[in-house]
Amino acid sequence: SFIEFQIWDFPNDFDLFDPSFDAFAVFGQIGTLVYVIDAQDDYTDSLAKLHMIIVRAFACNPDISFEVFIHKVDGLSDDFKFDIQRDIQRRLVDELADEGLEDIQVNFYLTSIYDRSIYEACSKVVQKLIPQLPTLENLLDMLCSNSGIEKAFLFDIESKLYLATDSSPVDMQSYEICSEMIDIILDLSAIYGQCTHASHGEWTDNAQSVIKLASGITLFFRQIDCHLALICLMRTENYENHGLLDHNVRCFKDAVTEVFEMQRMHVARDHPHQHGHDEAEGEATNHNTAVSQSS
Repeated sequence: SFIEFQIWDFPNDFDLFDPSFDAFAVFGQIGTLVYVIDAQDDYTDSLAKLHMIIVRAFACNPDISFEVFIHKVDGLSDDFKFDIQRDIQRRLVDELADEGLEDIQVNFYLTSIYDRSIYEACSKVVQKLIPQLPTLENLLDMLCSNSGIEKAFLFDIESKLYLATDSSPVDMQSYEICSEMIDIILDLSAIYGQCTHASHGEWTDNAQSVIKLASGITLFFRQIDCHLALICLMRTENYENHGLLDHNVRCFKDAVTEVFEMQRMHVARDHPHQHGHDEAEGEATNHNTAVSQSS
């Protein structure tokens, strides 16, 4: 949506020490390095390779954020999942400490394609590439405190990643409910809406929807622009004063739009030629780059 980045995906068999591989050209300009470990396979070799990559990448760029996806945890018991995570984390930390790199921060996530855990992990990775994240979180906090909202997410509609949320803890059930609401709205819009390409983000900026659950929770959806949507969870009795909510959401939308406009103006001012070329070619700008390493 408002953040542009590239994903470079390296296969498992690429040679980090190949003479043709320019580590400084790759690692020197990326923001995040994601490494995927198969939890259902022997990960001894993967850990050894991860250790080498972190050491090499950190030497080229100490500002890289290192993220490890412990993938394919579906079918494993909760105890076994966490045992695997603790073992991987302990072994990697010990190996880095032996290199004198114990201060490197590495984040670990248990992921699967059969639930929302992969979206949760990707959301947290992308958030670290958003320089305006503290501002967005503060805006969401103010919206929640002034509107009786219990949880609020700012979603990228097409990917269903949340780019920001308020400061209250995120529980998976709340995230899943909000993500499923996007699916429902997309499906209903495709059938009954005037737009026949809703799945491609061609909605109006004023699209909104309300779903009241039997549990006494109300879900409120409001589109911010063609890519972003605000989804809130609140008690149904708090939604009765929806006039106040509508006013506060309009203020929130205006503030978020201003934040994005300032970012676009900043990028256009700092990279006028590159920005124009990217628009002509349909490519993303090159700062804030994510690298994915599959194992």
